[in-house]
Amino acid sequence: MKPYNRENIPFAKELRKNITPWERKLWYEFLRHYPIRLQRQKAIGNYIVDFYCAKPRLVIELDGGGHYTAEQIEKDAIRTKEL
Repeated sequence: MKPYNRENIPFAKELRKNITPWERKLWYEFLRHYPIRLQRQKAIGNYIVDFYCAKPRLVIELDGGGHYTAEQIEKDAIRTKEL
């Protein structure tokens, strides 16, 4: 199991309840029935990823409009490198 920050668990649970329209569409129209198990809003390290598949160690992130600022692009690059 990947290490994670336990403090992120309540936030991850809240994110599962308040799924974005794009995450909802991807989950209910495709990933939920995928033959390999995927998890939603999975805590990994200090991050909460949108979707995670443990077998191939695959992370799927759906970044919205707030990810287009220079500051967020830099944060996303760090997140990508760490994951």
